[in-house]
Amino acid sequence: MAPDAPSRPSEPPSIADAIGGPWGVAETSAPAAAFVVAYSISGSDTDTAATVAIALALVLAAIRLARRQSPRHAISGLIGVAFAAFVATRSGRAEDFFLPGLITNALFITALLVSIAVRRPLVGIIVSQLDGEGHRWREDPARSRTFTRASWLWAGLFSMRLLVQLPLYLAGAVVALGVARTAMGVPLFALGVWLTWLLVRRPPAPAAAGA
Repeated sequence: MAPDAPSRPSEPPSIADAIGGPWGVAETSAPAAAFVVAYSISGSDTDTAATVAIALALVLAAIRLARRQSPRHAISGLIGVAFAAFVATRSGRAEDFFLPGLITNALFITALLVSIAVRRPLVGIIVSQLDGEGHRWREDPARSRTFTRASWLWAGLFSMRLLVQLPLYLAGAVVALGVARTAMGVPLFALGVWLTWLLVRRPPAPAAAGA
């Protein structure tokens, strides 16, 4: 009888891969930073800032496609920037470029809290699909509590974004909002992934005795 296959080593996830690699980092952060820079240089011209942000997102998407990388991140990033730019140019308020992101954070918080309330923590659903655990964790009270704590962690991280960025949005502090968005984007996501791994990782199964 063949020995059991060794379990996968308990290793931290690749943060870069989780967000689409180095280009994913650029696609997430660069357009918003370009919007703020162009807004400041152009004398608070929202249309110019939006055009620069979209142009940069197009360049980043074209580079990803030229490198034959997954178009999913390129297309989703471009759509997100284009929608944010549309909202800002339609309202004429530069701070509205960041409004879709604020709404998205609020939706994530709501989804996480609802999943905790119905005892189906969202982190458990996501992680169990990624590592092939399936639905077995629902029958393990300790594992369920772990996923619940991880879901509270993410709800807290998204809430931190809102607590910092929403007052800046309401005050129309475009530059400060852009800085906060960049600082609390990829770095905070990376922290969340790392802390989640520390919470939910499973120790490797002991090796079978004998050959």
